[in-house]
Amino acid sequence: MAAQFGRRLRKGAATTAVAAVAVAALSASQAPGVNDHGRQTAADATPSPDASASDGSATGNSPYYTDLPPLKSPNPSPSTGTGPAAPGTTEAGIPATVLDAYKKAEAALNSAKPGCNLPWQLLAAIGRVESGQARGGRVDADGTTLSPILGPQLDGNGFALIRDTDDGAYDGNSSYDQAVGPMQFIPSTWAWAGRDGNDDGKKDPNNVYDAALAAGHYLCRFDWDLSDQDDLDRAILSYNNSREYLNLVMRWVEYYRKGTHEIPDGTGTLPGNRSDDGAGASPSPSTPSTPTTPTTPVPGGSKPKPSPKPEKPGGGTTTPKPPTDPGGTPTTPPSTPPTNTDTVDHLEDAGTAKLTAMAGDAFTKRISTRAETKAGKAVGKVRVRFTIIGTTDTTFTGGENVATVATNSSGVAVAPALQAGEKTGEVTVRATVVGRTVAGLDYTATVTERAADALARTGDAALTCTPGGEFANQVEVKATYKGAVADGVAATATLIKSADDPTANDKGPYFKDADGKAVRTLKALKTDAKGLLKLPKLYADDTTGTFLLRVNTAGGATLTVELTVAAAETSSPSPSTSPSA
Repeated sequence: MAAQFGRRLRKGAATTAVAAVAVAALSASQAPGVNDHGRQTAADATPSPDASASDGSATGNSPYYTDLPPLKSPNPSPSTGTGPAAPGTTEAGIPATVLDAYKKAEAALNSAKPGCNLPWQLLAAIGRVESGQARGGRVDADGTTLSPILGPQLDGNGFALIRDTDDGAYDGNSSYDQAVGPMQFIPSTWAWAGRDGNDDGKKDPNNVYDAALAAGHYLCRFDWDLSDQDDLDRAILSYNNSREYLNLVMRWVEYYRKGTHEIPDGTGTLPGNRSDDGAGASPSPSTPSTPTTPTTPVPGGSKPKPSPKPEKPGGGTTTPKPPTDPGGTPTTPPSTPPTNTDTVDHLEDAGTAKLTAMAGDAFTKRISTRAETKAGKAVGKVRVRFTIIGTTDTTFTGGENVATVATNSSGVAVAPALQAGEKTGEVTVRATVVGRTVAGLDYTATVTERAADALARTGDAALTCTPGGEFANQVEVKATYKGAVADGVAATATLIKSADDPTANDKGPYFKDADGKAVRTLKALKTDAKGLLKLPKLYADDTTGTFLLRVNTAGGATLTVELTVAAAETSSPSPSTSPSA
């Protein structure tokens, strides 16, 4: 990508198809040691349902650099780091700050989402094809690019049509969106995916630490395991929904896995080939210049003068006029047709069921929202953003609090499943249309406390004790909910007066508190990961008899256990034997 793109070559569909096949063929022939799966990827891979429903792509499917990995070994050569390489020369080395950002992002994701197994080589491969490793590592000491890296404006003219969503805050364009920064996020995606990777309190898409961390979270957002090739393919396709892109990124992943090395910032290569057939562009924004009238040199060294205007057939000059229709009326360029997003008037609920889940569980129902015109007709291919509002630890599956989903042909967008946190109560999820100011639609999800519906002792040994002694066996119970282990469930244990009187007894068996004092009610108990709850030791005072211990859990499970305190049995003397007469 680059700051601004000047003149672009726009070839016909046939030429584009041939170019795509050529990239795939070259990739297969040039990347050493690539397995069969890599070759199949370009021809056979298709976007997963999750990928194609997830905001289209991180980049808005903007153009990318198509340079292939070199045939030579990725190990460093003696000339490495001697200065900037010429445009189009492929270099295995990665600028020091950029490489550091990738590795720090990998470490952060391995801690936050260990099941994702994000490799830094994947970030390096994406960074390579998106921006040529931040334009060869042209970043300052904090990792911010020396000049903005912007993709072309997505105005539908040879590219996707994405009208402005950030009022130009990230890309400086208040008409259309442009991909921004070394990882080329479009503003609407950065709005929820952005991260602060260098702990400076800002989320800057032009900072390689922020961008690399954001890319890592983006690739891991659907609980994908990137050590699995199918999930890895889905993640890459979700970044830029193109089979050729997937194939190219995998070539670079495999290349970097074989080894790479650090080079000084600013000495990396400048890619020379792009997917839209343009050459590498400048790294900073520029305003397209106004075409000037050709000039011709004047003998004698004087300043060149403008060439004369074209002559009319009868002599003199003519001034170009706007094109006219057959009736002679000047025509104006056709206006951009309205997008699907432009036609959305409101959002409607699409039959969302009641959203309830226990703390720690996944919600079984999902939010469904329908985009409609003013006349109530469905609007497909519109991006709907779902945002969890307020302070809560409930998230969407994958740990994010924002998800963007495209509506299907019926105008319906289905949000990812919600994952309940430990904080109970109501959670608000707001649906809005990306790129369109219409009223949001709020949904309420309820998180209830963990519960059990059954309790049972784990053993059947009799619970007996002598007056003033301690019970030899501790009481252990197991909690379940609908037959499954009920972990983390709150419980209370009370030595009650009778089956009909659940108040705490004032005599008989007791527990001890931290100071050794007798207590007959224990609160704030909780089952462990296996649903087990082992109560502290029980002691007996001097009162004998049968007593009851009752255990209650959230959700209504109850178990009553019998305790016996009795004096020790004394053995009767054996009968005496009278002496024989």
